[in-house]
Amino acid sequence: MALSAEVPGEVLAAARARLADVTADRRDLFELRLARWWDDLRDGVGHVYPDSAELLLELVGAAAEAYAERDPELHRLDQERTLAPDWFQRPQMLGYATYAERFAGDLAGVAEGIGYLRDLGVTYLHLMPLLRPRDGDNDGGYAVADYRQVRADLGTMDDLRDLAARLRRAGISLVLDLVLNHVAREHAWAVAARAGSAQHRDYFLVFPDRTLPDQYEQTLPEVFPDFAPGSFTWDADLQGWVWTTFNSWQWDLNWANPRVFAELARVVLFLANQGVEVLRLDAIAFLWKRMGTTSQNEPEVHAITQALRALARIACPGLIFKAEAIVGPADLVHYLGAGARHGKVSDLAYHNALMVHVWSMLAAKDVRLASHALRALPPVPSTTAWVTYVRCHDDIGWAIADEDAAAVGLSGPAHRAFLSDWYSGEFPGSDARGLVFQHNPATGDRRISGTTASLAGLEAARESGDDEAVDGAVARVLLAHAVVMGWGGIPVLWSGDEVALPNDPAWADDPAHAGDNRWAHRPPLDLDALARAQGPSTVEGRVLAGLRHLARTRAALPHLHASVRPDVLGPDDPGVLLVARRHPLGTMLAAYNVTAQWRPVAGWRLREHGLGHAVDALTGADVGPGDDDQLWLAPWRAVWLTAADA
Repeated sequence: MALSAEVPGEVLAAARARLADVTADRRDLFELRLARWWDDLRDGVGHVYPDSAELLLELVGAAAEAYAERDPELHRLDQERTLAPDWFQRPQMLGYATYAERFAGDLAGVAEGIGYLRDLGVTYLHLMPLLRPRDGDNDGGYAVADYRQVRADLGTMDDLRDLAARLRRAGISLVLDLVLNHVAREHAWAVAARAGSAQHRDYFLVFPDRTLPDQYEQTLPEVFPDFAPGSFTWDADLQGWVWTTFNSWQWDLNWANPRVFAELARVVLFLANQGVEVLRLDAIAFLWKRMGTTSQNEPEVHAITQALRALARIACPGLIFKAEAIVGPADLVHYLGAGARHGKVSDLAYHNALMVHVWSMLAAKDVRLASHALRALPPVPSTTAWVTYVRCHDDIGWAIADEDAAAVGLSGPAHRAFLSDWYSGEFPGSDARGLVFQHNPATGDRRISGTTASLAGLEAARESGDDEAVDGAVARVLLAHAVVMGWGGIPVLWSGDEVALPNDPAWADDPAHAGDNRWAHRPPLDLDALARAQGPSTVEGRVLAGLRHLARTRAALPHLHASVRPDVLGPDDPGVLLVARRHPLGTMLAAYNVTAQWRPVAGWRLREHGLGHAVDALTGADVGPGDDDQLWLAPWRAVWLTAADA
């Protein structure tokens, strides 16, 4: 056991004491993992908590306990994932995100829907917050009152564990949210703090007067300016101002307190042992507070993530982390690992920029801004992957950097205003049916809610009865998904988009979220729409068939492995996005016409990548330049070109 010599003797002894009842081979495996990941754990913890010897002993002890309790089937999963660490990078991955109750009523209903998901090609199922939240308004479940219980209307923790096992046996990984930045005011820690527990009061950031909050707020942005202005809330029980970034009843945790780290580390291990395979680290950018900053993206955030990831690698390496960090490109790369933390933090991160630029291209019918901004993204570790999506449960904020806009001759504020106007249907000629969310008069920002069908003009086209408009809108829906499926990483479909559901007209009927129009794009999965989707000529059937075809085609293309970096080219034509993926088997060139006109791809561009004679993987047809040395793309058309002789 020479590798274990690097682990301090007292730490190894603490682990062995908790592994006395496991077999010798299992104990050896744990010690090997501990030796492999000890430096990452120690360095991550030590960066945040310099006096960390006792905390490290506690963490390794907790990891050993979780390892000893882990189900044999999960131990086997750990071994599989250790032998194939790129499992989540493979082109066979396809995600699906939904609220359990809106997909199938409860967890048992979700289990009954596994066949539907498999038929769609899904290998990754993200169930939106289902741990027990506070009663009433709870930010869609992100105000967690108990990390170890499931919402009563959805089932029990036993039901969740059973669902995870059934998904795993069907080849689908379960993804859950872990809210790290805050808990509900009704969480046991907050209840104890309000009851006078000094220990639990220090789990939160509480100030006796407005002196420090006022100083912090000089540089803090407002997340929900409409219904939760400011970042601090007076609490009469605490007799103090508590930090509340998101809502008055969501209390930010004090991550400077090592007890908070220890508590959440145990939650990570607990959820992994229920069979969760991916944890979405919600609002991770906000964990560390620092005066004079936005209190986002601070270095301690990445050290905390590194330590949590190392702990999971020791006890349950079948678990990976996904960073929910909707931040600028220069900051985002750090959530996948940069510098000394290269490849040591989250395994996945949301590609918010790609989503924003997909919608920007479709509205502007111009790829120049997207090409510049996406090409400028820093490279990420080859062991990580982007999560790509056309939309998600959240609103769309127009994260267009002023400098990117200026580089292509645009005004950042003017372009963001155009996008809000376009997708709210206010711009002349727009057929989008989005809703304005969180208009901030001080900054002019207007975020947008809406389903893919409603934003892409399909809802309006169907109402008009214009078959040509319907055809164009269906093509735009499929084009948008072709871009995100052709990027690499894990593309995720939002529930209902696969059958072109429009905005939910009853979104405000539930008083719990009557003021939050994001529920317009979280419609229940419509059984009538699913039935119509069985007809190949219906709109629902065309969209569903198109997405299934994209998924099947993608799964057969090794070029779409996430370790292969997408290289944005040109643009040669302002209406065509070009993305090359240089794989050892040859280059795949994706071309996307974002306009309503036929647009060319130059013959020389194909030849420089060895694609003078190519196959479009999406149709199986041989393609190449015509007599004019151009390959012409139909309106809203995508092609994925590979060498014909490959």
